[in-house]
Amino acid sequence: MENYDMFDNEVETDNTVEMNRSRKGDLAEHKAVTWLWEQGYEVFRNCGCSGPIDIVAYKDGECTLIDVKTTQKDYRPNKGDWRIGEKRTDEQKANKIVFLSYNPESGNFYWINHRD
Repeated sequence: MENYDMFDNEVETDNTVEMNRSRKGDLAEHKAVTWLWEQGYEVFRNCGCSGPIDIVAYKDGECTLIDVKTTQKDYRPNKGDWRIGEKRTDEQKANKIVFLSYNPESGNFYWINHRD
């Protein structure tokens, strides 16, 4: 029987554990649920692992469709410290899906002000 390592998506480097992108995204989504609860939202998660929406949040009679994004360090010159690596798809724009950004270093969340 093979040994199963539940952390097979992680790589140990210099006494730290580095998670793959999918695992980081899962963690950000779980933390987003808690953050949204703290902001007074009712929260409903996507049961699948794909699709344009991660979370449906409801507050004060308004429904917000959310795609949670983990920010990453931006090492390019003359750029900000953190960035989101992708833009909304046409489907997300048409359905008014918004990005909720998670900064893994600070643990903070930020609503993205979409210009499109």
